[in-house]
Amino acid sequence: MRYGTALREEIARGGVTPLIGIFDMYSASIAAQHFGGLFVSGFGFAASHYGLPDIGFIAWPDMVGFVQRLRGAFPDQHVLVDIDDGYVDPEVACHVVGQLEALGASGVILEDQQRPRRCGHVAGKQILPLEQYLEKLNLVLETRTDLVVVARTDATDEDEILFRAEALAATDADVLLVDGVRSVEWIAKVRGVIGSKPLLFNQIAGGLSPRLSLSELEQLGVDVAIYSTPCLFAAHAAMTDMLLKLRADDGRLAEVGDSDVGVASSIALLEANIFRHHSRRISADPALATWPAR
Repeated sequence: MRYGTALREEIARGGVTPLIGIFDMYSASIAAQHFGGLFVSGFGFAASHYGLPDIGFIAWPDMVGFVQRLRGAFPDQHVLVDIDDGYVDPEVACHVVGQLEALGASGVILEDQQRPRRCGHVAGKQILPLEQYLEKLNLVLETRTDLVVVARTDATDEDEILFRAEALAATDADVLLVDGVRSVEWIAKVRGVIGSKPLLFNQIAGGLSPRLSLSELEQLGVDVAIYSTPCLFAAHAAMTDMLLKLRADDGRLAEVGDSDVGVASSIALLEANIFRHHSRRISADPALATWPAR
């Protein structure tokens, strides 16, 4: 199936396409009930797979293996994958892109950071010389046949942000991301220099960027919104709360009410992952990709 084409057409339909950051198969199972697009967040994957911060620990075979499991369970969802800097080497980046496209990924995000890399919403980021990044990006673009490629800059200097945004918009990348953008005004400035190139906005709780609704983003000319960590942070809070209550109640589990998760509801969620791939391969229902969920 042409998963890249499906995502590209979704973006072209107008409005803002939301992609929900997931960190493991269970969080993906829940997100897929409510949204038509999943985002494989580097932050979330580093946290769940290694128990480490998002500073360059991810090994590409681990990411490829995870996407393979995702696509097997969720044939109808858009799947955008954060591949950081392409795992340093341009040839490795091209190999990974080929692997991910063959597995059915919808798209990838390739950043211009140099090692040691950092989460896009923390201090200390360093960027590659533009020519070096463009060489890697163009090789990736030549490698893909259908995959959506998001060109990402982590520039923090204001002049450099606009210079790079304009340069990336001139490439064959499908979408542009300036990560860690700090204000509504700067979203508008980026929109003003990239012409008709689709623009992606990354929201992360406690991050550098403003918290904006999809309606507000649409008014600013944003085409895609990724939510990197809502599932991860919600799980963190919920597990902490449950474990504190378990200790306070002398180890006695709480009663399972109608709105609570128990054995039956969890099994039902996971059983859907066995049978979903027998149905049609690409969802044509745009309601899954819009907010609020159906």
